[in-house]
Amino acid sequence: MPYFRRPGKPDIFYEIDDYTDPWKPAPTILLQHGAARSSLFWRAWVPYLSRFYRVLRPDLRGLGRSGKHQAADCGINFQGYRDDLIDLLDHLGIESVHYCGESSAGTLGMVLAAQCPERVRTLSLVSAPVSMSEEDKTSALGGYANRIEALRNLGCRGWLEASNAGRRFPADADPAMLAWSLAEMGKTDVEVMIAIFQWASQVDARPSLPKISAPVLGLYPASGIIATDVHVDLLKQLVRNVRIVRVASRAHSLQVVHPALCAREVLYFIAQCDGIACRE
Repeated sequence: MPYFRRPGKPDIFYEIDDYTDPWKPAPTILLQHGAARSSLFWRAWVPYLSRFYRVLRPDLRGLGRSGKHQAADCGINFQGYRDDLIDLLDHLGIESVHYCGESSAGTLGMVLAAQCPERVRTLSLVSAPVSMSEEDKTSALGGYANRIEALRNLGCRGWLEASNAGRRFPADADPAMLAWSLAEMGKTDVEVMIAIFQWASQVDARPSLPKISAPVLGLYPASGIIATDVHVDLLKQLVRNVRIVRVASRAHSLQVVHPALCAREVLYFIAQCDGIACRE
């Protein structure tokens, strides 16, 4: 299994899927998952992308098969995430990527694209908030005073089971898909989840949006509960080169519920930017 190891920093697990022609140089698309998820949540995208692009799927520190820092906050902050990604790209000899991030990893991508423009060729956002809403910051579920108390009492699986219902997945979602997603998300360490919530509740990408020079694609649910019209409007107002695609769904986890639709939209978007024919 491929691990990127550095002294004094968490090991980063990553997967590379590459079915491009070996005699041709292939650009790289980096698929970054959000909170309580892992690189496994992109599996259904791989067949659509990997014929034309090298697909890099890292696990964020503390999640999936990546390690976590021994510091009290697990090193979960923008600097930690940025260092992990830039160090990984340097390790793999990749100068720049097409970055695609879902949910909070999309928010991370907004700041990364603004601060490290030479490393981000295009930016694709899937249900990515520009910042966490006040409602999400204060939502606790289960009658607890705040989300941290709820997480420590319910555990990650219990809290996510309550949070997923009607928010991340549609009411008529495949029960097997829901069970798999909950089982995978429920593996998250409670303290890591709390650290991610504390980071995500503080990050605000609005100042970064006008600084993004890369072309941006936004895939958003038509009537999102977490990534609402407020976030879409901010992107339209503040990003100089943005294309918005609305998916006929309320589900936040578009990359799991509509993988083929989302993967094709991202593929055609980045291929147009590269001038690559992506149909055979």
